[in-house]
Amino acid sequence: PVPWEDTRPRDPDVAPNGVIWFVGQGGDYAARFDPENTGFRRKELPPGTGPHNLIIDYDGFLWIAGNRQAFIGHMNYVTGELTRYTMPDEDARDPHTLVFSGRDEIWFTLQWSNYVGRLNKRNGHVDLVPMQTERARPYGIEMDSKGHPWIALMGTNALATVDPNTLVLKVVYLPRDEARLRRVAITRDDKIWYTDYNQGYIGQYDPETGEFTEWKTPSEKSAPYAMSTDNLDRIWFVETWPQPNLLVGFDPLHGTFFSVTPIPSGGGSVRHMVYDPGRNSLWFGTDTNNLAQAVLP
Repeated sequence: PVPWEDTRPRDPDVAPNGVIWFVGQGGDYAARFDPENTGFRRKELPPGTGPHNLIIDYDGFLWIAGNRQAFIGHMNYVTGELTRYTMPDEDARDPHTLVFSGRDEIWFTLQWSNYVGRLNKRNGHVDLVPMQTERARPYGIEMDSKGHPWIALMGTNALATVDPNTLVLKVVYLPRDEARLRRVAITRDDKIWYTDYNQGYIGQYDPETGEFTEWKTPSEKSAPYAMSTDNLDRIWFVETWPQPNLLVGFDPLHGTFFSVTPIPSGGGSVRHMVYDPGRNSLWFGTDTNNLAQAVLP
């Protein structure tokens, strides 16, 4: 249990020293959890920040999506000092999910503003790439091995990617019109995996062939949401309509689901999770005000 009630702890990441950091979306904080002594400590964010996502750099510094105040923050993990990088367009209001590019940049989504953005960490410059359709709702984002971001478009039945050299947007539509994607994950072969929150599928897109392959999730009404991969390139996701939520494992090699595990605290909804290779674990926050570690088989 997270000691600050009703603050929606979410989107943890693993620091280089193994400590877990996460944000309190309803409490305007960034917090650390030490798995060795199970202690929590928090750093305050400006009131009204509404932090949505956090990622940790190689030097241990934090990058935070200030969702309700249109900034990305760079926080000193020792002092809590915060540098704010504001959006260059007043229409870009809601930084959502961040991911490192591997080239001193951060790519990020802005769901309701309908942009994908790129922040240069060295000089703070922000590029904004508008979506091709209204209310495309760019949501989850991950990077492939070639330095291209891949984005789940929650407002339509599509994935998107951006050429990092030209900033040209490419949209790839799923065969099913009613699909609505929430999160993505990328395996080492650069296959793009996604959760279809609306119709209860997980799927794979192969950028080399343009082919989609999909599997219906185990529960009849599942609303799959958070998604990640592990060190064996297995797929993990959470079904959020069942209560308690279910953590599900999928083996791409055999095309089979091999684990369906209830989340003890219920979950409410698990919105994002990260794989911790040092502990062979997934970390995630829950809407029931818990931080969770799932130790994988």
